[in-house]
Amino acid sequence: MNRNVKRGAIASILLAALAVTGFWYFYQSVNRSVLFRTVPVKRGDLVATIGATGTVEPEEVIDVGAQVAGKILSFGKDLAGKSIDYGSAVGEGTILAQIDDALYSADVAQAKAQLDQARSGALRAEADLGQLQAKLFQAERDWKRAQKLGPSDALSQSDFDAAQSANDIAKANLAVGKAALAQATNAVSQAEATLRKAQQNLDYCTIKSPVKGVIIDRRVNIGQTVVASLNAPSLFLLAKDLKRMQVWVAVNEADIGKIHPGQPVTFTVDAYPGETFQGEVGKVRLNASMTQNVVTYTVEVITDNSSGKLLPYLTANVKFLLDRRNGVLLVPNAALRWIPLPELVASEYRDTASKGRKGSSASAESGRQESGRGVVWVQEGSFVRPVPVQVGLSDGTASEVQSDQLKEELKVVVGQEAKEDARSQTAASPFTPQFPGGRQSQSR
Repeated sequence: MNRNVKRGAIASILLAALAVTGFWYFYQSVNRSVLFRTVPVKRGDLVATIGATGTVEPEEVIDVGAQVAGKILSFGKDLAGKSIDYGSAVGEGTILAQIDDALYSADVAQAKAQLDQARSGALRAEADLGQLQAKLFQAERDWKRAQKLGPSDALSQSDFDAAQSANDIAKANLAVGKAALAQATNAVSQAEATLRKAQQNLDYCTIKSPVKGVIIDRRVNIGQTVVASLNAPSLFLLAKDLKRMQVWVAVNEADIGKIHPGQPVTFTVDAYPGETFQGEVGKVRLNASMTQNVVTYTVEVITDNSSGKLLPYLTANVKFLLDRRNGVLLVPNAALRWIPLPELVASEYRDTASKGRKGSSASAESGRQESGRGVVWVQEGSFVRPVPVQVGLSDGTASEVQSDQLKEELKVVVGQEAKEDARSQTAASPFTPQFPGGRQSQSR
């Protein structure tokens, strides 16, 4: 009998413990609710872009070098009358620098002397040729008389032969004189070429600007010696026109197919954070580069710089305009990516929840222009229900959507968080004694 009583008592205790445990879990579940984070559907404009980073470059840059070696003696004057320096405005033919020309002046003087000597030789050869022509004329007359007389009592055989030989020698000497004159004339031409070369080297000692522009970089100082070898030493970097600039943008190979000449571009620079500059694609260079297995192409963006704000080599944050939508319904991409747990979906829509939002995340990628099907979720009491949508253009943050069930300001779910009321947050069990201020009793 006592055993049965004990067994009954143990069973009663176990049942009571199970009931208390079940009641506690039920209490926890009814006091814990899911808070859905929602965002209203908006109507507005959407612009899809491709973002990249580039460098502001002058449209045309000329590297002014030296073709002769020597020491820099002085700098020229810019258009403002100041010494040539960084940022100096110069005109075509403006003297930029002067190289020591002592050696080249000596070469010019020597070349002039050689030219005078060659010209004198040519004059002498010409005079000698005149003498030889006169001698030939005399020899020809003597030979003609000898031929008339012939070998006879009036003209001996030896005199006849001498007249003939004198005529032949005179002809040969005339040919030699002509050759000497030609040689002297060529010597004059050679001396003139040597003088022109020496004069050109002397002129190279004066460094002049080839075009009108602005000095971007001055790479030498007064007293510095420049040495011209296979590669001409660079003295100045000259920008032809800073009123038109280019932005050289590195574009990933995955996006280069969406870039084309004439495409609108906007960009910003850190120097003017509140200002947006406009431009357009000029050309896509074909010489791709690879960095860490990533292939990029350089895109030239042309922009107007009449204001003079853009300086060479500023870093530009560039956006290529792909497409634009005006006055469309917009939802955050987070709403397209969010998939609820099955128990949070209204019972009549749980089959849709199992499919989730398949394929819509791909349509919400940044810059994608491909439309596709998607799903957003709308709160309905303590649950949510799906709203199928047609996903259009996206800018990486929001996407264009179309649906008969979506209206402006309708709130769509973008996330969730568990929320417990004050009792469930502070109480480990509903039976734990409570004290003023919500403090629990502490075991000691």
